[in-house]
Amino acid sequence: MSDVIEREAMEYDVVIVGAGPSGLSAAIRLKQLAEAAGTEITVAVLEKGSEVGAHILSGAVIDPKAMDELFPDWRQGDAPLETPVTKDRFLILGPQGELSLPMFALPPFMHNHGCYIASLGNVCRWLAGKAEELGVEIYPGFAASEMVWNDDGSLKGVVVGVVGIGKDGQPTADYQPGMELHGKYVFMAEGVRGSLSKQLIARFALSVGKSPQKYGIGIKELWQVPPEKHQPGLAEHTTGWPLDDKTGGGSFMYHFGDNYVSIGYVTHLNYKNPWLSPFDEFQRFKHHPSVKPHLEGGRRISYGARAITEGGYQSIPKLTFPGGALIGCSAGFVNVPRIKGSHNAMKTGMMAAEEAFKALAAGRAGDELVEYQAAFDNSWVAKELKVVRNAKPLLGKLGTFFGGAVGMFDMWVTHLTGGFSFFGTLKHDKTDAESTGLAKDYKPIVYPKPDNVFSFDKLSSVFLSATNHDENQPAHLKLKDPTVPIDVNLPRFGEPARLYCPAGVYEVLYDEAGQNPKFQINFQNCVHCKTCDIKDPSQNINWTTPQGGDGPNYPNM
Repeated sequence: MSDVIEREAMEYDVVIVGAGPSGLSAAIRLKQLAEAAGTEITVAVLEKGSEVGAHILSGAVIDPKAMDELFPDWRQGDAPLETPVTKDRFLILGPQGELSLPMFALPPFMHNHGCYIASLGNVCRWLAGKAEELGVEIYPGFAASEMVWNDDGSLKGVVVGVVGIGKDGQPTADYQPGMELHGKYVFMAEGVRGSLSKQLIARFALSVGKSPQKYGIGIKELWQVPPEKHQPGLAEHTTGWPLDDKTGGGSFMYHFGDNYVSIGYVTHLNYKNPWLSPFDEFQRFKHHPSVKPHLEGGRRISYGARAITEGGYQSIPKLTFPGGALIGCSAGFVNVPRIKGSHNAMKTGMMAAEEAFKALAAGRAGDELVEYQAAFDNSWVAKELKVVRNAKPLLGKLGTFFGGAVGMFDMWVTHLTGGFSFFGTLKHDKTDAESTGLAKDYKPIVYPKPDNVFSFDKLSSVFLSATNHDENQPAHLKLKDPTVPIDVNLPRFGEPARLYCPAGVYEVLYDEAGQNPKFQINFQNCVHCKTCDIKDPSQNINWTTPQGGDGPNYPNM
C-alpha cells in the first residue's frame, strides 16, 4: 500500500467532527448567523455512528439554558424534552438502608427543577433535523480517522470514509481511500477522549499548565416498567454503597417518557483497587432494597457505557489551535456535582461558531480563534465550572464521606461569594491510569452471579447495545507494545482491562493446564466508551476509530 494516497477533497467554511450536542449546536449557530446576515456559509458535520445519536449516551437530565439561547421558542415545537423534573431526591446508601439528604442542604444549582429528563440521543437527532433544515450537510457513518495539515502547520481538515482495509492491514477488493474534507476552520466535537482531539492536545501542548484530565465511566441501562411503577419526572441520585469510601462514584435514576426508567452508575476512574469492575458494581447496585422496587416487573431494553470528563475547570485545555478549536467534551465541560454537561457543550459550540463566523466575515481562515477562548473565559459556562472546581479534587483527597461534606461546604461558599474558595483552586495530582494500585496490595473482589432478572452478564448486555463491527478489519484498539498486557499488566495489576471494560473486549486466556496466558482483544464487542484508553495503567492501549459506521446503535439512550 503506497505511503502517498490520492484522495478527492471537498472544501467547506467550517468542518465539524462529531454530531453530538456541541457539534450540532455549532453548525446550527453558524447557519443562523449567516441567515441573519444574508450571507452563505458552508458547514459539514461528520458523525462516526451509523446515524446521528447512534453513539450518544447520557443520563440524562438536561438543563435547557443553552437550548433557550439556540431556539428561544423550542417549547412550542416538537423537541424531545417532554418530561420536566417534578421530584428531586439525593440518597446516601448503606448496604441495606438509605439516608435521604434534604434538598435544601444542597446549593440551588444542584436542584433539578426546571430541567428535563430525556434521551440525549433523541435530542441530537432532533438537533440534526434542525441543522439540515438550515442547510448543514451531515454525514453519518463517516469516521474522521486522521488529520490533514497546511504547510504552515495549521489544521487543514480531516480524512473520512476509509473502508475496505483487511485484518492484515492491506486493501481488500472493497477498499476505498476516503476523502479529505477541508475547512477554513475545523471544530473538534468528538466527545470524551476523542482520538483526534487527543493528538491535537499533544501536538499543540494545549494542556500545559493544566491539571491532568480526570474521568469516570458511566454505565447505563434503559428499562420499561409497569405503569404502576412509573413516576414521571422523578430524578434520583445516590452515593455510597456499593463503592467503598475511597472509591468515588454514584448512581442516577430518571423516570420519563413511555414508562421508561433510565438507570446507571458512574465510577470515578481514579480508583486504586485493580480488581474492581465498574460493570459488576452497577449490577450489584440494582439489588439494593431502595433501588430494586423501581425495576420490579420491568424489562431491560437497552444498555451502554461511556466515559465522562470529570477534571473540571482546572483540567480544561487551551481551546484553540491554528486552524480550529475544541468544543464540548473534546475539551471537557461536565459539571461533576450536577452530573450535567450537555448544556455546557451546546454553549461552547455556539460560542466557537460565533467567533468563527466573525473571522470568516473578516476574510480570515486557518488562524487561531483566540476570541473563542476569551468568550469562554467570560461565559456562564466558565462561571458555573469555577463554582464547583474543588468538588472533584476534595473527593479524591478526602474520600466520599468527608470529601463530599467539605465539597458541599466549599460549593456553598463559592456560590454565595461569586467564586471565592478558602481552598483557592485545588489541583489533580495524577492521571487516572497513574492512580491504579498494585494487585498484591488489594484483595480480589468476588461479585455475585447475575440473576438475569435485575443483574446480567457483559455479553447479554452488549447484545442490547446493538454493537457491530466488521470482523474483517484491523482491530481499532491498538497496543503500543503487544507484550505489555501479559509481561507487565498481568503480574503487576492483574491485567485490569478485563475488569474495567464494560463490554468483555479484553480477556486473559490460559491453556488446558492453566498456563501460558494469552491476551485477547474482542474488538467486535467495543461500545466505544474509551475507558481502556484512559485507565490502562501502562497507557499501552490506543483507541482509534473503526471503519464505516461501526459501533453501538443506541435507541433512546
